[in-house]
Amino acid sequence: MAKPLADGNAWPDQAALSPRELKAEQEQVQSIIHRYEADAEALLPILQDVQEELHYLPEHSLRSVAQYLGMPLSRVFSVVTFYNAFSLQPKGKYTLHVCTGTACHLKEAGRLLNEIFTEYGIKDGETTPDRQFSVETVRCLGCCSLAPVMMVAGQTYGNLQPDSIKKILKPYKRRSE
Repeated sequence: MAKPLADGNAWPDQAALSPRELKAEQEQVQSIIHRYEADAEALLPILQDVQEELHYLPEHSLRSVAQYLGMPLSRVFSVVTFYNAFSLQPKGKYTLHVCTGTACHLKEAGRLLNEIFTEYGIKDGETTPDRQFSVETVRCLGCCSLAPVMMVAGQTYGNLQPDSIKKILKPYKRRSE
């Protein structure tokens, strides 16, 4: 259930963390915050660093940033929700960007998505419970001659078939363990 913010908006639901995991995240956030001067100009770099470390911006991190910079939480929240690069929901360590542009659509990118949805139990915009993978559809990756295409960690994979998904993701799963 979403918690109300001071301005009446609802805070997005977030993954439940154990007390130990929450404490570890809070320590990571504090470490990042204190790399910067307590100045409003540090807001974006702090948010970027926190997101890179945690793969999303949990409520406790935004509250810590607001307190450190001496600004209202609503201002931090408005910046986070303004930029598409920030996420209030947990993202996986690796995001699978699956192209659904015209060429990829015609080459049956939907079959790739169905394989990912079935194999990993997630849908577009969701993250696996172990936070290893998120999947996002994109309109174009600029590789139409390689359709259908998927990008993982900056690496582009083309001319894909559904049965190639597990093979491609196996090394990423291994890196995470």
